[in-house]
Amino acid sequence: MSKALFDKYGGFKSISRIVMDFYDKVLDSDRIGDFFDGIDMPKLIDHQTKFISALLGGPVSYSDERLRRAHASLDLTHEDFDEIRMLLSETLSEHGFSPQDIETVMIEIEARRTSILATGMS
Repeated sequence: MSKALFDKYGGFKSISRIVMDFYDKVLDSDRIGDFFDGIDMPKLIDHQTKFISALLGGPVSYSDERLRRAHASLDLTHEDFDEIRMLLSETLSEHGFSPQDIETVMIEIEARRTSILATGMS
């Protein structure tokens, strides 16, 4: 069996650095930065580190229902979701992820689109 991406790229410590760099990009984004006004960023970064770790095969899991509840009040659009995907892909590339491994992560993110956008679907 192949090594989980979580282990391949250094576990929680590395994922935490990736998530911090990712949120630097997110907060600078004209499209989605405003969603994070007034948010407890250290808490969000901790949660997001666990979420990204789960996507990479780490020892954490997030149910679709948990994702739905966490994003329910945000009224996110497909364009917002696409911006997040693009910024995450860019960040993973900057941290040395191979194109194939980035694609694997993007497939995992895409699989959760309907849960994250559940309230924004019409």
